[in-house]
Amino acid sequence: MLNPFDNSTRRLLQQVHSRRSFFSNVYTGMAGLGLTSLLLNDLSAATKASGSKNSKDWQPGVNATHFPAKAKRVLQIFCPGAASHMDLWEHKPSLEKYHGKPLPGEENFLSFQGKNGNLMKSPWAFTPAGESGKMCSSILPHMSQHVDDIAFLHGMTTKTNTHGPGCVFMNTGHDTEGHPSAGAWLGYALGSENENLPAYIAIPDIRGEPPNGKANWSNGYLPAQHQAIVMNAQSPIRNLKLPNGISPKEEQATRDFLKFLDQRHADQRPGNSDLQARIEAYELAARMQLSAPEVSNLASEPKSIHDQYGTSDPNKLKAAYARNCLLARRFLERGVRYLNLYCSSRASGVDGLLNWDAHKTLKADYERHCPIFDQPTAALLTDLKQRGLLDETLILWTTEFGRMPTHQAGTLGRDHNPDGFTCWMMGAGIKGGTSYGATDEFGRRAELNPTTVWDFYATALHLLGFQHDKLTYYNNGIDRRLTDVHGNLIKEILA
Repeated sequence: MLNPFDNSTRRLLQQVHSRRSFFSNVYTGMAGLGLTSLLLNDLSAATKASGSKNSKDWQPGVNATHFPAKAKRVLQIFCPGAASHMDLWEHKPSLEKYHGKPLPGEENFLSFQGKNGNLMKSPWAFTPAGESGKMCSSILPHMSQHVDDIAFLHGMTTKTNTHGPGCVFMNTGHDTEGHPSAGAWLGYALGSENENLPAYIAIPDIRGEPPNGKANWSNGYLPAQHQAIVMNAQSPIRNLKLPNGISPKEEQATRDFLKFLDQRHADQRPGNSDLQARIEAYELAARMQLSAPEVSNLASEPKSIHDQYGTSDPNKLKAAYARNCLLARRFLERGVRYLNLYCSSRASGVDGLLNWDAHKTLKADYERHCPIFDQPTAALLTDLKQRGLLDETLILWTTEFGRMPTHQAGTLGRDHNPDGFTCWMMGAGIKGGTSYGATDEFGRRAELNPTTVWDFYATALHLLGFQHDKLTYYNNGIDRRLTDVHGNLIKEILA
C-alpha cells in the first residue's frame, strides 16, 4: 500500500517537484481540502460545477429552497411494465356491464402490439376501503388499508407507449436518455442530509434493472456526483471492507495521497465534473465504510418488523422485495434525500413474467406480482407512519403508462395505453383520501382533469420547496429543468 511519505514515493515525486515545493503543495493543498470538507456539510456540491447558470433569486446549496418545504425527502416506488390502472386502482363498472362487447368507436383500434379484442372486465372485484370508501381492487388487501392517506391521480398521460422511453420519461421528465432523474435533481438542489450516506440511492428488484436500466437514475448533464448509488438487500455496496493486511493508517495515508493527486489534476482542468465526482466518491466511500454496514444490517431489526414486512416469506421474490422495503426505511430514517425502490424489472421473453407487462395472461401475471408488491409495500408505509417519518417524506407510486380496457386480440391480457393511467402520492403535504382526475367510463383515455408527468413533478417539487420552473441547470445554451418547458401545480391534492 502506498505511503505518501515513504522514501520511494518521495523519490518519485522529486522527479516532477523539488522536495520543498512538494511539501509546500501538500501543506496548502491539505488545508484547502480540509476547508472544502467542512463546507460540504452546508453547500451543495452542485455549486462547484462551472458553466452552470441558475435563477438570480436562487442558487443550489446557497438558498436551501425557494420557499418553506413540506417534505425533506422522497421515496419513489416504481412498478415497471405498466401496471394496469383499471385492475388495481380505478374502478370501472362499465367494464363489468359491457364485458365481451366492442369498445365503442374503437372496434378496429391498433395499439402497441396490434389489434384489440373486446372489452374485458377486471378478474378481481373492487371493494370500498377506508373511511373515504375508495374503491380498490381486492387483489391488494394490504395496500387498500392506506387509501385514506393517498391522493390518486387517475388522469395521468404520457408521451410514449414503449417501456424504455416510458420509464425514462417517468423518471426524468424526458422520453430520451441523457437527462437527470428526479433524484439527481433533488441531490443537486439540496445536497445530502447525512454526509456518511449518498443523497440518492436506487434499489433495483432482485429480478433485475427496469427497462433502460441505469438511465432511470442517471445524473444526465448534472455534475456526475448526483447519479444514484445502486444497491439492494441482496447486493450491498462492494469493496467497502478494508482488505486483510492493510491497516487503517495505511489506508488513510493512501486515500490522502490519492486525494491530493486527484485534486491537483482537477484544479488544472476546471469544469470537469467527473474528476470532482471521483474525488467525492472516494471520500464518501471512506465514510460509508463505517455507516453502510450498519444501515444494511437487517438482522438488527426485531422479529416483529421482519414478520410485518414478510422478509422470510416462502415466496423468495416476495421475501427479497420485502428486504428491499425494509432497507429503504432504514435509509430514509438516516437522511437519504431520494430513494428509488423498484418492484419488478425488465420485460422478458414470456410477457409478464418479470414485470407488470401483462400482454397475454393478465390474471396469472398479476396473481404472481400483486402478492410480492402488496404486503411489503404496505408494511413500509405503515412503518414510516408509525415512526413519524411520513410527515416529512413524500411517497410517489409510479409506473410508465397504463393498459387497454380491451383484451389483446387472441390473448387474455391487455396492451399498452399511454392515454390514461394512475399514479399516486402520499405523505408530506398531501391531502389523503382524494382522487383527482379520471379516465372515461371504460378506462381508455384521461377525460376528467388530465395530468402529465410534468404536472406530477411540478407538484412534487412544490412540496419539496421548489418552484419547478426555477430549478434549472444551464446546459448547451438552455436552462434545463425536470419539467422541461411544461408543468402545472396540482393544487387539489395538496393538504
